[in-house]
Amino acid sequence: MKDLFSDMPTGAYQPLAARMRPASLDDYIGQSHLVGPGKPLRRMVETGHCHSFILWGPPGVGKTTFAQLLSHALDAQFIEISAVMSGVKEIRAAVDQAKNLRQMSGTQTVLFVDEVHRFNKSQQDAFLPFIEDGTFLFIGATTENPAFELNSALLSRARVYRLKTPSADEVKLVLVRALKNHEQGIAAYSQESGFQIDDYFLSVLAQAADGDIRRGLNFLEILSDLVEPGGKVTQEQLEDVLGGSVRRFDRKGDVFYDQISAFHKSVRGSSPDGALYWMARMLDGGCDPLYIARRLLAIASEDIGNADPRALQIGLNAWDVFERVGPGEGNRAIAQAAVYMACAPKSNAVYKAFNQAMSDVAAQPSYEVPAYLRNAPTSLAKSMGHGDEYRYAHNEEHAYAAGENYMPEELVNMRYYQPTDRGLEKKINDKLAWLSDLDNQSPFQRYGSFSQGLPQGDEE
Repeated sequence: MKDLFSDMPTGAYQPLAARMRPASLDDYIGQSHLVGPGKPLRRMVETGHCHSFILWGPPGVGKTTFAQLLSHALDAQFIEISAVMSGVKEIRAAVDQAKNLRQMSGTQTVLFVDEVHRFNKSQQDAFLPFIEDGTFLFIGATTENPAFELNSALLSRARVYRLKTPSADEVKLVLVRALKNHEQGIAAYSQESGFQIDDYFLSVLAQAADGDIRRGLNFLEILSDLVEPGGKVTQEQLEDVLGGSVRRFDRKGDVFYDQISAFHKSVRGSSPDGALYWMARMLDGGCDPLYIARRLLAIASEDIGNADPRALQIGLNAWDVFERVGPGEGNRAIAQAAVYMACAPKSNAVYKAFNQAMSDVAAQPSYEVPAYLRNAPTSLAKSMGHGDEYRYAHNEEHAYAAGENYMPEELVNMRYYQPTDRGLEKKINDKLAWLSDLDNQSPFQRYGSFSQGLPQGDEE
């Protein structure tokens, strides 16, 4: 438990990440959806009309920093406890301190609880009466989904604000500020003017931070210990800090996106070896494995489709494995999914059909739903003929209403989905051809004589 706005001893060393904490919201990088002009957390700071809340987001995005800024703006006492290192004793001590301050001087207290999700139910419940009576303004910070990790009683008394992962450009902006700041930045503890670093290398650091501003500043501080004062950062020094090669990065990301393209085309082209190689290159380049998992889901629907519907489920399973067991085993699960999809039969029939349907809907008039297909929930709707002559498929032979049509009359012969003769789609094609024959032989024809045949398009 501590007041983080108390003065540090003269000459005391602080890590760069601590020294570069923003002193105001104007210096706060990222989270513009919450702290930008007119946004909820900025209005809270500016107006002083505060309520208890939960900050939910990944590490290093500024949860503690914002709590400090709010406390400072309110001229309140700031008390921080960590659920990792605290228990009921520390909670009681914080409550007592807040009560004493309120009674003796009328001072408001901001109680910041880091990793609040680590408290058990009874510990979380201990905050409730003091939140309700205003003993303190409660701010919880968590990296886990509050809906699953926090008590409903606590959630009912505290709003949840989701903090987003800062972009590489936002992390880079913080790094630039740290380099240029002669009071709290790199040069503050240097006899010279810090050091020089190529803009490209700075982008590398920002990307390697992976959205964690604190991590990026730590990288920069470690780098400052390796470079002679006033010197220039070398690639070898950067590799020492990052623990690997920096060949993977380029200034505009073109090489990285080329690798993604190569990976996608390898899977589409049924090359498991190519898929594995480019996946390895991307992982070596610092790519988020879940980005690859997301790309595989796109491939499953775009390039495989109903030729092997299992591909989509296997992609989802790989994602689930990664989130359950982490990158070690999780990366292998994603690799397994990539190999499966590379070897699977390919079809873009659904992809093309959907795109064509969307294009037609955008370009054509808004045709009315035929009366027999309309819902009839009221007597008025029934009197207007809604649902009349609708044929319930389950009551028909083969559970199929032969000769029926489910398109607007203006599009009576339009066909979008044209399955291929590969994988499961070959069976789907055979099924649709059989149903087409039933349509053609049926004495009932919804719009008169029409063909339910399956025109064969170009297979790509």
